[in-house]
This record gives sequence, structure tokens and C-alpha cells, in this order.
Amino acid sequence: MKYGVIEQMRQDYPVPPMCRLLGVSTSGYYAWRKRPPSSRTQQEPRLEAEILAAHQRTRETFGAERLQKDLTEHGVQVGVHRVKRLRRQLGLRCKQKRKFKATTNSKHDLPVAPNQLNQDFSVSAPNQAWCGDITYIATDEGWLY
Repeated sequence: MKYGVIEQMRQDYPVPPMCRLLGVSTSGYYAWRKRPPSSRTQQEPRLEAEILAAHQRTRETFGAERLQKDLTEHGVQVGVHRVKRLRRQLGLRCKQKRKFKATTNSKHDLPVAPNQLNQDFSVSAPNQAWCGDITYIATDEGWLY
């Protein structure tokens, strides 16, 4: 992690002072640069693609635990903590199910309009029968009518 910070900032600042500041040896940093990437690091891009595909496949509703089980079922062996970390890095969040909010109140003593048509919508001429309804649309700011 510290070596990665040094690597990112080495164009702007000299390496030896950064190594001293972060408490690592300069030789350790250069040895880290020469070392080939670990197999785990090489797997990250493929795993990220698998997690993105699983996230889309599950309609963005699975958390890390269920996503890990889904990946295992599709032949990808990965731990739940690694899935959590990669989801966090990719900025993936699952959609939360909203609580149902009743928009009508049938338990009242107010007068109810009579059903004049009685579900018979056949008429002999235009403008003899009209009906209407209210549509409720849930938005972030509240209900839209």
C-alpha cells in the first residue's frame, strides 16, 4: 500500500524522502517495483468483471454474501470479504427494497360515490359515461399525483 502511494507520487516528489516519510526502505521500494505482480493481483480485473456481471445478472439486488454464493454457483471461487472489498472499490451498492406505503384509506365514514355504471361500459353515444382515476407515482421527494 505504501509502495503504491510512492509509485503514484514519484513523478512529483523524490523517492528517498517519501520512503523515509512513510517508514519504508528505498531498496524495499525498488525491489517491490522489480517484482512481478502476484497471481492474486493479476486475478483482480477478471474478478471485477465477474462481480459486475453477477451484479447485473442479479438485478443489483444481492449483497456481498449472496453475490459470493452466486459467483460460486457460476464456477468462480472467491471469498466473501474479497467480494465486499471489490464491490466497495467498484462503487457497487445493492438496491434496497422500499417499504410498501398504503395510498388509500378505505376505513372511513365519508360518503362513497355510487357506482352508476356497474362495470357496464357500453354506451350508445359519446360523452354519456365518463370515469377517472388518480395515479400515484413514488418519487424521492414524495408522492406525485
